[in-house]
Amino acid sequence: MKFSAVVLALALGAATAFVPSTRMPRAAVKMSATAAAPAVESALATAANEARGLAMDSIAAAASGHLGLPLGAAEIGAVLWGQSMMYNPDEPTWPNRDRFVLSAGHGSMFLYSWLHMAGYDIPMEEVKNFRQWHSQTPGHPEFPNSEHTTPGIEATTGPLGAGIGNAVGLAVSEKMAAATFNTEDHKIFDHHVYALCGDGCLQEGVSAEAMSFAAHEKLDNLILLFDSNDVTLDKMAEFTQSEDHAQRFDAYGWDVITLTDGHDLKAIHAAVEEAKSNNNGKPTAIICKTIIGKGIDEVAGTNAAHGEAGVEFVDGARKSLGLPDEKWHVSDDTYSFMKEKQAANKAVYDEWTETYAAWKAANGDKATILEDALAKKRKSAAEIMDMIPMKETDEATRASGSTIINQVSDALPTYVSGSADLHGSNKNYIKGAGDFGSGFGKSYSGKNFYYGIREHGMGVIMNGISYGGIFTPSGATFLVFADYMRATMRIAALAELPVSYILTHDSIGVGEDGPTHQPVETVSGLRVFPNMDVMRPADYEETAAAYAYSITKGMACGTVQTTGPVSLILTRQNVKYLTGVSPQERRDGTMKGAYTLVKETADLERIIIAAGSEVQFAEAAAKELGAGTRVVSMPCMSLFDKQSAEYKESVLPSSCANRVAMEAGVSGLWYKYVGLQGKVVGVDRFGFSAPGDITFRELGMTTENLIAECQ
Repeated sequence: MKFSAVVLALALGAATAFVPSTRMPRAAVKMSATAAAPAVESALATAANEARGLAMDSIAAAASGHLGLPLGAAEIGAVLWGQSMMYNPDEPTWPNRDRFVLSAGHGSMFLYSWLHMAGYDIPMEEVKNFRQWHSQTPGHPEFPNSEHTTPGIEATTGPLGAGIGNAVGLAVSEKMAAATFNTEDHKIFDHHVYALCGDGCLQEGVSAEAMSFAAHEKLDNLILLFDSNDVTLDKMAEFTQSEDHAQRFDAYGWDVITLTDGHDLKAIHAAVEEAKSNNNGKPTAIICKTIIGKGIDEVAGTNAAHGEAGVEFVDGARKSLGLPDEKWHVSDDTYSFMKEKQAANKAVYDEWTETYAAWKAANGDKATILEDALAKKRKSAAEIMDMIPMKETDEATRASGSTIINQVSDALPTYVSGSADLHGSNKNYIKGAGDFGSGFGKSYSGKNFYYGIREHGMGVIMNGISYGGIFTPSGATFLVFADYMRATMRIAALAELPVSYILTHDSIGVGEDGPTHQPVETVSGLRVFPNMDVMRPADYEETAAAYAYSITKGMACGTVQTTGPVSLILTRQNVKYLTGVSPQERRDGTMKGAYTLVKETADLERIIIAAGSEVQFAEAAAKELGAGTRVVSMPCMSLFDKQSAEYKESVLPSSCANRVAMEAGVSGLWYKYVGLQGKVVGVDRFGFSAPGDITFRELGMTTENLIAECQ
């Protein structure tokens, strides 16, 4: 569908141009059968104004927040939760529910108001506690985690544009789930993914990356609603943009519907239903021309409406909207109307549970895979390592990963991987698993993702796949390009997502490509993220353990159970196979973040600590430095920090202050382990273009230099 025809139809008031097609799933037809009833429209309008009231009251009480979107997009919320979306608040994690992502996360009171009215377990007291400590209604939406467990939140949003990519990842997850688990006799996945964004989301470049990917892979289960109010925070949007969004979306390959009145309930509903039914291989963007801060006349339609500037006018606005003096008012009629919607959805849910039971009875193996994935039940790290053969080999750890990733995929059938146009270099392709997508021999059951040169897009899509709850994503690029997706890695850590990053070409060892491609600061930059475990393995056996850890995150070898992402930092250049202790001891030690690789055979004189490719130099240096030298391999600082005091003392005894650390990167973080009396052999400068062995030699990353520094 071309956007011009739709704009014209709606501009002429032809909301009835949107007639549900025969392709609409039966459940969706049942749930929207009363869309044209005047009583429904009246109830939706009342609910929209009461949602505005909740937002005004909570933001005024907090003296903090963003009024603009909750007031300007209220009718969009009314249609989604009151008519079009498929959800069950009593089972908020129902696998086949529709997903909604608020990309413009600053407008979080929009989401909390509608979730409350839609019957989710967000009591009015929590609505009133907006932005307060330990409330279920934090300043920006947070995916359920150890800090917040708010039901109905499908993604942690706030950094603008990222929610669009999260929605793309959720749409990917639905397509993959349908292709993997649906059968000719039983369809258990057929839901839609909705996202609401603003001008700011679309100015962020990540929106372009994600939307381009979505169109190319034909994710027609994705519906983006654009709250097009022509406003950004500092100025009206025209001050910083002049693009035609409809033409932009059309150029990507999206269907585009423009609503000249984004407050017209009939038009919104017709557009959403058209988007749901139009399974033509195109995602749909619905551009809703809205008035920001609608309802507060003093600021409506201006950039002043974006934040809390309208708070001083709230009391008058509430009267103008016909709301009673009672704050946080939701009428019995609105609750009753929303309960009718819940009942209709419950009937769909009950029918689905019957279908699921029949599917499970007929597809026991598939059901086990699905239910294990949803429950995060998987083999232990020890069991996974048993599936990875030990192998004495001098090779780059990225090469080690190229074989190990296949055993990881066998151990976890819902593990997927991808690369930002660097499969050949990252060596993370899962053999025989197919490629995800549409056309070119791809399918939606493929486990290898080709993200194109879109690291930021890859990061937000991976987070979205993880939010989906079924598939465990990993993604790869050069380590130096991790900064392109750093914001998404931070959210993965904050939201405690089981995402892993395969980051190769990890140091000045990259060599000839020069300092633009030689990361020296990047590993330390990732290590400082709370809840991010950064694994820099030293040889094949440590790499095997690191991969096993990346999908179990602390389930084995006595480590503390944690959640969150893992970064696997792998070399381009070959490394020596270590021999200080047995392969099994190296694997087990990696699972604890650090271990004694070479044990002194005389009184302890010094400790050398190293990670990654520099461990080989430490092991070699110990042979020259004498029997009093201990070598500690520390592939993961944060994991070592989680160990018991007794274990840490056994590896790094406090009695020995003569310590030297070595890593081909900036030195700062290592002083935590060597102390102020210790020494760090690092690289506190950018590299240069030359063969890798020369960059290592000239910047001190050799056995000979380490020996000299220790003496």
